Amino acid sequence: MAIGLIHTHQSQCQLQQRKSGMGRRGSLKSTIDLAYSTAQGFVLGEKHKEAIPAALHALRLSTEAYGSNSVQLVPVYLLLAESSTGVGRLPEASKYLSQAEWIVLSTPDCSVAVRYKLHRSLGLFCAAKGNFEQALYHLANDIYLASSAFGLKSVETSGGYFHMANVFFRQNKMDVANSLYAEVTDIWHAFLVKSVQAQEQILKSRPEMSPFTEDKEVSKDHLTEAQQAEAVRVLNAVLDIRERAPKQQPGETARVLHALAMLYYLITDLSKAREAGMKAFGLMKQLPQQESLEAVGHLLELINAKPSYAK
Repeated sequence: MAIGLIHTHQSQCQLQQRKSGMGRRGSLKSTIDLAYSTAQGFVLGEKHKEAIPAALHALRLSTEAYGSNSVQLVPVYLLLAESSTGVGRLPEASKYLSQAEWIVLSTPDCSVAVRYKLHRSLGLFCAAKGNFEQALYHLANDIYLASSAFGLKSVETSGGYFHMANVFFRQNKMDVANSLYAEVTDIWHAFLVKSVQAQEQILKSRPEMSPFTEDKEVSKDHLTEAQQAEAVRVLNAVLDIRERAPKQQPGETARVLHALAMLYYLITDLSKAREAGMKAFGLMKQLPQQESLEAVGHLLELINAKPSYAK
């Protein structure tokens, strides 16, 4: 009887230890995720200096959790490389990229998602150094890998097109750059049209819920925070280039504005959504073909139907 009690007690202790270990691991992963997403938010907001402490914290914790050679460390190294490049610390960025590249090469079954991001980071680093040919080589690999995993017209692939367009822009190869900027706009435009349609369907199917609650749920389902930040940054950059161009292309400018209006609508920044939508509507009225005028008009109706407290 005593032996049985001792055995039961030992089993309970072991179970508690396992639960405690699992709890610690879960807590550590949550802390890593928080540090990483904080650093990523700073980078997407182009606050590179602020991103570095959070990214270093994520690296320390990831090394503790997964080991120094784990592929789980690659996204953190890439974030550190981008942050370091952003503040002009190119030797540090190079060191982080070398570490990420070594891990990827040492991991035969490394996912395409990790590999395309590595090439994107290498491309951005080469562009920052002014090595445009090498930058284009890496960005071509980025596009190839991303499109093989997510499709040629995916928002994941669009980042490679955007950065490649920037390189051609810096080389003053405007025809190629403009073509790539148009591709980026088309990809985001198509994605955002589907997202707005999906939101409309959910609003219609759940009329009993408050519009504000529904907005948050729909946005969460269809547009991650990282995608929101990337879309805002990329589409505003393309709009700036379109508006400053010596040869104006009102059709292209209107398309970017329409995409931005949809984006701001989805993230409930209604004043910006209305402003972009009205600008797009005004430009489209001047075009010979006005097939998108109805779509923008409908979007403006949706924007105006939103509650004023949505932002």
